[in-house]
Amino acid sequence: MSFGYGDGGGGPTKDMLENQRRLEKGIPGCPRTVMSTSKAFFEKLDKEVRGRKYLPAWVGELYLEYHRGTYTSMARNKKYNRKSEFLFENAECYSMLDGVLNQNPYPREVIEDAWEVILRNQFHDILPGSSIKEVYEDSRKEYETIGKTGRELVDNALFHVTEQVDAHKGTLVVFNPNSLEGEGAVSFKAPEHMENLAVMDGEVMFPAQKAGDGSWLFCASQVPSKGYKTFELREGICDTGLKADERHLENEFIRVTFHENGQISSIYDKQNEREVLKENRNANVLMTYEDRPHNYDAWDVNNYYVEKSWEITDVSSMELVENGPVRATICVKRRYLDSDIEQYISLLYNSPEITIRNEIDWKENHIFLKSILPVDIHTDEATFEIQYGNVKRKTHYNTMWDYAKFEVCMHKWIDVSEDDYGVSMINDCKYGCHVHDGEIGISMLKSATYPNPDADKEHHSFVFSIYPHKGDWKKANTIQKAYSMNNPMTALVKEKEGGQLPREYSLVKADAGNVVIEVVKQSQKGNELILRFYETNNRRTSGNMSFGMNIQKIMECNMLEEDEAEVNCQDRTAAFVIQPYEIKTWKVTFR
Repeated sequence: MSFGYGDGGGGPTKDMLENQRRLEKGIPGCPRTVMSTSKAFFEKLDKEVRGRKYLPAWVGELYLEYHRGTYTSMARNKKYNRKSEFLFENAECYSMLDGVLNQNPYPREVIEDAWEVILRNQFHDILPGSSIKEVYEDSRKEYETIGKTGRELVDNALFHVTEQVDAHKGTLVVFNPNSLEGEGAVSFKAPEHMENLAVMDGEVMFPAQKAGDGSWLFCASQVPSKGYKTFELREGICDTGLKADERHLENEFIRVTFHENGQISSIYDKQNEREVLKENRNANVLMTYEDRPHNYDAWDVNNYYVEKSWEITDVSSMELVENGPVRATICVKRRYLDSDIEQYISLLYNSPEITIRNEIDWKENHIFLKSILPVDIHTDEATFEIQYGNVKRKTHYNTMWDYAKFEVCMHKWIDVSEDDYGVSMINDCKYGCHVHDGEIGISMLKSATYPNPDADKEHHSFVFSIYPHKGDWKKANTIQKAYSMNNPMTALVKEKEGGQLPREYSLVKADAGNVVIEVVKQSQKGNELILRFYETNNRRTSGNMSFGMNIQKIMECNMLEEDEAEVNCQDRTAAFVIQPYEIKTWKVTFR
């Protein structure tokens, strides 16, 4: 038994030490205790159980049937955490890119200081949303400070690389921070004199569209892993076949129809000729529930929360706010009690993914807000992303253990699939959700009053999407879609002529689609490149890692970056074998 004051690592009190002294001497009916260490305990345990034939083992997740509200409480803090993690992974990667290509110094101390802030704010009451108000006033200041620092590091590195690319002034350089080949929407600032803009990749023309903030939007493709690609800007107009009015969004893949109350009444997959939604059910249904847990307000969601609920159907306005060749968007505005809810529901011309940007000014107490998606998919299990992998959970309530999972956690995505068809829901900062009998619910906000009386009473901005797809989530590249939403590509327009860098470049890439390179950074104690990658599909995989520079040596390491074995490499390529869901770390010495 470990002991100490509280659950935050506090040491033993005088009373605890006195209790131990008395128990040590022997009290009838009580065990005789002895003061020891965790090391000694585990050594004793190992000695006593080693080789026992019937020693029980547990397979699967250890689901805590408690504190389910911590997946959702204090949404702003959870968003800052997600965004900060990606921001400083990008600061690391792009600083290495700048260092390899331009020999600029790596900002080690600045990056390490920021990670200290991020990790400290992952303490078990701060990140879960169960701390007092003053904690979140402090964490907001810290996140915003490191956010500014991180953006400056990224901007500086990308500017240095952009201006050294061998291209003429006005060339668009698109950077891909992810390890999967970059595809998706990219925004950029174009020269003011240009109108009716198109983007060229060789002889291929991509349509561009001016957004409301004055930037331009286009859908890039085939941008290399952890690298960049150049595109040319040109005057031109493209017809993409994207159609929209106040009640419909449609492209060649999907047709979305809206009910008069602003909910989605139909999602028809044109290519697979099937309706995604359950019969007579609407999607993106905003449901609110009375949220009064038994004991711990910010910590818990109790199973009876569904007994008292209200569907938000009132609409203040519903209008088509974007209707260009790249993206069409319908804005639905609602008033609920003292709160304002705006949803911007968008469709790109080249994807079946329906994106919903939420702008919510929330003022409520003890109200739990969810978005409900009832899908016509036959399955008894769903897949949820976790850190560096995913886990399956049942979607029925056959047993008490199944029923206990009425609210569970996810990271960037969740998926329900039949044999050859499915639907993913992807988010940029949410964690709580449920899946039951074909109904997916994304937990948006939970407004507790203890220990923070003002929890979540503020403006919230976040995105989630509905992604119908052929096949399961693996064949549909749901992971790539999730990275694209959470860590989008960045584009800069070159400001001067010429340079010595190639027009297309990849710092590092894996040739296996089920291997994700998550981390590219400088080593803690040297100038080597640290590469951390993992397997996503529960598949044993052999592949090759290709680098954009000459390699001298590669060492496989543990996560403390301590060498374990040398990896064979030739020129700029190294082979790897990775086990299902394995995480690997390489230390790369380059010339």
